[in-house]
Amino acid sequence: MNKPLIIALALTACLTCACKGKPAPVAITAVEQVPVQYEPAYGDALVQSMSGRPSILIPMLAGDSPSHEIAGQIFNGLVKHDVDLSIKGDLAESWDVSPDGLEIVFHLRKNVRWADGTPFTSADVMFGYKTIIDEKTPTAYKEDYLQVKTADAPDPYTFRVKYEKPFAPALSSWGRLVVLPKHLLEGKDITKDPFGRNPVGLGPYILKEWDEGERVALESNRDYFEGRPYIDRLIYRIIPDPATTFLELKTGGIDYAGLTPLQFTRQTDTPEMKRNFRKYRYPVFNYTYFGFNLKHPWFADKRIRQAFAHAIDKQEIVDAALFGLGRPATGPYVPNTWPYKADVKSPEFDPAKARALLAEAGWRDTDGDGIADKDGKPFEFQITSNAGNDLREKTAIIIQQRLRGIGVKANLKMLEWSTFINEFVDKRRFQAVILGWSIGFDPDQYDIWHSSKTGSREFNFVSYANPEVDKLLDEGRRTFDIEKRKKAYFRIQDILADELPYIFLYVPDALLAISSRFQGIKPEPIGIGYNMPKWFAPRQLQRYSSIEK
Repeated sequence: MNKPLIIALALTACLTCACKGKPAPVAITAVEQVPVQYEPAYGDALVQSMSGRPSILIPMLAGDSPSHEIAGQIFNGLVKHDVDLSIKGDLAESWDVSPDGLEIVFHLRKNVRWADGTPFTSADVMFGYKTIIDEKTPTAYKEDYLQVKTADAPDPYTFRVKYEKPFAPALSSWGRLVVLPKHLLEGKDITKDPFGRNPVGLGPYILKEWDEGERVALESNRDYFEGRPYIDRLIYRIIPDPATTFLELKTGGIDYAGLTPLQFTRQTDTPEMKRNFRKYRYPVFNYTYFGFNLKHPWFADKRIRQAFAHAIDKQEIVDAALFGLGRPATGPYVPNTWPYKADVKSPEFDPAKARALLAEAGWRDTDGDGIADKDGKPFEFQITSNAGNDLREKTAIIIQQRLRGIGVKANLKMLEWSTFINEFVDKRRFQAVILGWSIGFDPDQYDIWHSSKTGSREFNFVSYANPEVDKLLDEGRRTFDIEKRKKAYFRIQDILADELPYIFLYVPDALLAISSRFQGIKPEPIGIGYNMPKWFAPRQLQRYSSIEK
């Protein structure tokens, strides 16, 4: 699950907001040496694997990372993040922020057109804003925009918002979520309109084909306001199985794929793979967790959650499942970012303490079968996650084995991604899940942890509620002072480490392989995908025919 922002479920810790402060440096490593550079050329296609199916390509309605990844090539926001994670203009060429931080005036780019040729204006921003705050719009991203007191568009190229209270994520919130074509969607139900599967955007690529469960094909937008992308087509092939993905990579069926740690460390170390692909490894802004349905009577007991935390060896997971290509997680922020608290008291691996906590909660092996019982019922439950994610499957197996060691039987259920999210997570039909969050560049996580965000399709699907955390979340977003924000987020991490609505497992590294025929890839703290319209395949290395002019 990703939040872009979920990202994902966008999506994608702070790092820069409408406040002072710079992110800590992030090490990015291109593992293989970049080959000799060529002159940029238009043409070719980049074929990329995708483990899950997209659901809908309207960003404000999408709660999964495949949808956000594709929609990110089709839609733009008013602002975006630069390579150093600072904020820069996108559809807004500039903006003015009042001294008290309560008003932002965006000055929009002129001569920008939707893919159907209609001019983009402030009316589209206003329409998108009104749509996302509409109570009838089923979106988990509404909260940030409900903070706006008033919004107006005094002319076609000016959009102005005023806040009643300070709101630290204000500027960064105006990303891809809220710009929609008014001329196509006004008066329509966006949850039912065909637009969700046939979107018209302003971005570098245009949707050309969507073969459900198989592939999504995008074509370059020749009139993109930042310049025509060099690569003519982006093709996303849905391949849930990592072994099949790797085989397709080796045989040339795909050009770009995420690798498992085993593939990255051992299976790509051949002359052929080194010749045909470049590998990239870098820290990412996401973490994987073991989350509980806190409405379930067993997991409503904090002692049970604490027992599980003491039974799990996080370093074992990092070493065995990630091959050391990551680090244990201690909370909802990642290392080397300012909201991260390095000394949070995360439960240590201690099986004896885990068994003692279970006994304290009334769970003991009374019949000698190795499984703890209470009121005549054995402690047997189900962990649900998504099939095709090699790391999560391995993690689930390790957790299953460790829990068996303290007298708990965990059964594993691995589901196709969209079924997992839509039928189990969104409908709260789970006991425990293994999932992940892509966290935003601002540390505000109100949507994930606040007790008011437990509704259908909202992100607090574990039903966590803590009045102090609610108060701290509000304090953290109501000041631009980083030290005050840090104090709030540090305290939240301490509380979560004690109450454990999630057991935070690990922060993985991104592990990618990209065909060596593609040039212009420049790793930065933000990653590598930020400048994809500037990637290119030299004419002499292109494999696919170009789009006719």
